[in-house]
Amino acid sequence: MSREDGRIDFYPGKELPLFREDWPRMRNNAIIPVRKEGWDDFLVAEWSLEGAAWEDFHPHPEYNYVLEGELHITVDGETVVLKAGDSATVPAGKLGRYEAPVFARMLGIYGSNPDGEESSQFKYEEI
Repeated sequence: MSREDGRIDFYPGKELPLFREDWPRMRNNAIIPVRKEGWDDFLVAEWSLEGAAWEDFHPHPEYNYVLEGELHITVDGETVVLKAGDSATVPAGKLGRYEAPVFARMLGIYGSNPDGEESSQFKYEEI
């Protein structure tokens, strides 16, 4: 993705911050963050779970690539177990549950969302 002036967009790395203070086992760094007006391309985030589960509904597809650890993803009663190097897609319009019984660090990519519809039904749980 490049800026309208043709220059390179640069996003410097940083330590993975807590997603929320009251969710101590979930971290998230929005590398290319959500744009409220919507997007035709994609968004990218690095995130992790440690002995925790996360559930949410996305109006857009969500792709996850596991960088470290093991991640369990459940959609409509079907669960897949991903290890480092594996990836999976949660289709648009589905509720996804992500569990890391021990630890998982992922690269998450959100597909296009031209109308800027918001994600919802957030649920965090320590396991």
